[in-house]
Amino acid sequence: MADPECTVINTDVKQKDLSEALVIAVTTRAIFSLEEEHKLYLEKGKEEYTRHQQANQDKPLPPGTAFAFIQAVQHVNKKILESNPAEKDLFDILVLSNNSPESGVRIINSAKHYGLEISKFCFVSNEDSTQYLKSHGVKLFLSADRTDVCNALQRGVSAALVFQQEVQAPSTPLRVVFDGDAVLFSNETDQIFQEQGLEEAVQYEQAMEDVPMGEGPLKAFAMHLGKIRKKFSQEKSPIRTYLVTARSGRDMGIRAIKTLREWGLEIDEAFFMDGAPKGPILAQIQPHIFFDDGLHNIQGARNVGVPSAWVPSCR
Repeated sequence: MADPECTVINTDVKQKDLSEALVIAVTTRAIFSLEEEHKLYLEKGKEEYTRHQQANQDKPLPPGTAFAFIQAVQHVNKKILESNPAEKDLFDILVLSNNSPESGVRIINSAKHYGLEISKFCFVSNEDSTQYLKSHGVKLFLSADRTDVCNALQRGVSAALVFQQEVQAPSTPLRVVFDGDAVLFSNETDQIFQEQGLEEAVQYEQAMEDVPMGEGPLKAFAMHLGKIRKKFSQEKSPIRTYLVTARSGRDMGIRAIKTLREWGLEIDEAFFMDGAPKGPILAQIQPHIFFDDGLHNIQGARNVGVPSAWVPSCR
């Protein structure tokens, strides 16, 4: 047992060191497809939902949007431990759920069915489950509920909203795509673009070329991901990271590259799209997850079957 309103079930005999692990918290509706069950919950209430989950506790739930991402993360852990069995700097997965422990049996059984090495399941009776993210050392939170995502971001945790979709992402290596402004970087330049137009934004970028941009909401996660990636040579790495940004490479790309260099964050590939649709390049990359703050880019990614996670402004 942990906090009084958070029942934690630990299914992993080997405890990971939270001070070193990259802890990813994912809600049940992000990792599994629970749309029909969620509809039942909204229409008929918690008791009917609980009865349904208990009656179907041995029936595995279908994979959700973040499922392939978690599988790929699990593969990275395997490769790390093959190189160093004593390594503690690993990915650690926590399932965070508003289910009661009684209805959560189906969640645990589903994870076991698919061979997911999830260490902890946290069943929360409180409406705001994000209050437990910091105490579990969470570095990334994925949810299908916007309120939860905004609460997490306001608590200083990297977070994104997952849209339910069918996903057929390749198993390995782990491929993660980041947008730039308002995701990896702050939204300072984007604000100038929105308020004063492209010409002023370009002039601002050129004037600030040697000044690193501020931190975006997913920088902390990206940095820890980069730290794990450095355990491998580029040729043998089970992780590949990408920057796909609407910025123009000619006018606004240099500051982005210099900022990454200043942070010590190595990116495998960077695409400066100059406002062009991101869907085609994402279809080529086939990432396990794509983070962007623009809903039009999210929709474009979903149209080509790319699992997408929206980073809202939460104003």
